[in-house]
Amino acid sequence: MLQSIWDDVRREFSFGNMINRIIIVNVVMFMVVNLMWVFMKGFPGWSGEGTNLYTDLIGLISGSYLWKHMLFKPWTAITYMFVHEGLLHLLFNMLYLFWFGRIFGDLLGDRRVLPLYLMGGLAGFVAFFLAFSLFNIETVNSDLIIGASGAVLCILTATGIFAPDYGINLLFLGTIRLKYIVFFAVFAQVIGLGRVDNIGGTFAHIGGIVMGIMFAFYLRRGSDLTEPFQNGLAWIRNKWNALLAPSKEHPKPGPRAAYRGGRSVKETAAKARPSFMRKAGGTGASESTKRTNAPRSGMTHQEELDAILDKIKDKGYNSLTKEEKDFLFRASNEK
Repeated sequence: MLQSIWDDVRREFSFGNMINRIIIVNVVMFMVVNLMWVFMKGFPGWSGEGTNLYTDLIGLISGSYLWKHMLFKPWTAITYMFVHEGLLHLLFNMLYLFWFGRIFGDLLGDRRVLPLYLMGGLAGFVAFFLAFSLFNIETVNSDLIIGASGAVLCILTATGIFAPDYGINLLFLGTIRLKYIVFFAVFAQVIGLGRVDNIGGTFAHIGGIVMGIMFAFYLRRGSDLTEPFQNGLAWIRNKWNALLAPSKEHPKPGPRAAYRGGRSVKETAAKARPSFMRKAGGTGASESTKRTNAPRSGMTHQEELDAILDKIKDKGYNSLTKEEKDFLFRASNEK
């Protein structure tokens, strides 16, 4: 079962759209963080007073409004938007991302999804950081920030601006136009400024919403704010592919030879008949032999045989088509 789940996840991450890939990364990070929490709590001395290894580790991927934290851990301005601790926090963020992110990808292109997600998350972090740095804000929570809410609200806002009358079917409520959902989400963040239990998260949400509005504003005027991020991600992808590509000096593997009875297939292949054995007007091998052994798609007899042998090695004999089995049978009986 686990192997089947892993195969499904790997296939979806390799060939699915960007929304599905982002969701997979968030879910995997949620599982890692919570397994780490369980593991750390199970060992005395690792989470006691004055010693909390879990907090130290989670701080490596969580953002903070403290200057010292961000000076030595600048990468957390990006990693925080892929981290969740609570199940409901993850569930609602991923549902919003799945519902509205797919609409955004269909309308404006899958290539803009990840750049806008990152831009929304970064804008949310900047709003969170500046709010605590410039104003005397008290919070009952820690100095850390995690979650994809700012990035998700950025995509939600941009989608609502470009498709305000798009209908969404909601349980118990029926079909609701997207513009009303966006309005309610923005209004909820505005009134959330009066609460101190998650004031930092509220500022991050508003930062994401502002970025979504800015993206839509400039795109309607012909300027794509995600283009620098697209170019940067394309550069990273090209460098990664070049790193994994084989060296030009690396010799390519030569053709493989199959052996039968101590002799290679090349040695046992049919040879031209002597001239005194040819029929009048004949050219050696019979026409029927030429017809049945004719290479496909411009492949030589040996190249086609090598391809069939490779297929057997990778997928087994039963994966061959009837034509390939017949070809292999004829090749094995040639003397």
